[in-house]
Amino acid sequence: MKNSVVTFKEMKEKNEKITMLTAYDYSTAKLVDAAGINSILVGDSLGNVMLGYEDTVSVTMEDMIHHGAAVARGAKDALVIIDMPFMSYQTSTYDAVVNAGRLMKEGRAGAVKLEGGVEMADVIKGITRASIPVCAHIGLTPQSVNAFGGYKVQGKSLEAAKKLIEDAHAVEDAGAFAVVLECVPAALAEKITKELKIPTIGIGAGAGTDGQVLVYADMLAMFSDYKPKFVKQFANMSEQMINAFKAYDDEVKAGTYPAQEHTYAISDDILSKLY
Repeated sequence: MKNSVVTFKEMKEKNEKITMLTAYDYSTAKLVDAAGINSILVGDSLGNVMLGYEDTVSVTMEDMIHHGAAVARGAKDALVIIDMPFMSYQTSTYDAVVNAGRLMKEGRAGAVKLEGGVEMADVIKGITRASIPVCAHIGLTPQSVNAFGGYKVQGKSLEAAKKLIEDAHAVEDAGAFAVVLECVPAALAEKITKELKIPTIGIGAGAGTDGQVLVYADMLAMFSDYKPKFVKQFANMSEQMINAFKAYDDEVKAGTYPAQEHTYAISDDILSKLY
């Protein structure tokens, strides 16, 4: 059954956990979708894991549309959410609505995601008034890495914890259908989850949220530049891929691949007439 923002609401009400994984291409999206994952996030994390950037700041609207559309073509049941990249929504509500519209029209998104709490409430209101569903993102917001001075856990002090609670309520009141909580102490994330009517999706925020999201390349050990504390590697696909690549290299160089079963035939009669 096709997942939607209504699915998220119903799962929260039934106390059912929501699953979300990233994907950035058609083939991976098909696999994630086949596994029954509720939502695919086309995250601007593609800057790190697909494009080799040091952060997400360099990712463009064109990047998100290109990868988002590919994912949308592969996802039949999962709700596809596409990240709004840095500076596509911070400049004005008008810009935000236009760019969110592009992600829906050209990227074929089912919803968009943007970072920020209280300060982004008006932007969220503007986008939702255009009938575009918005997933909010608070806590560690990677697009603000330069302002934070690095990737750090958020909400550890009393003042910071109060700000996160305020942010959560602000995005809910603004019309967000869900909110991602990233790198937030587990007890604080659980408190926020209990206070909100909309679902919370945790990443480095403990098990008390309504759902979880991970970067698929992290949970499959395919991205090796760094490993966040919150990541569990459910399989070591990098090792399997390297072994497969090596086996291919060995067989080609040994002349054992391609074998007879991998080739196409031509009749001897035709072949004889070529000489």
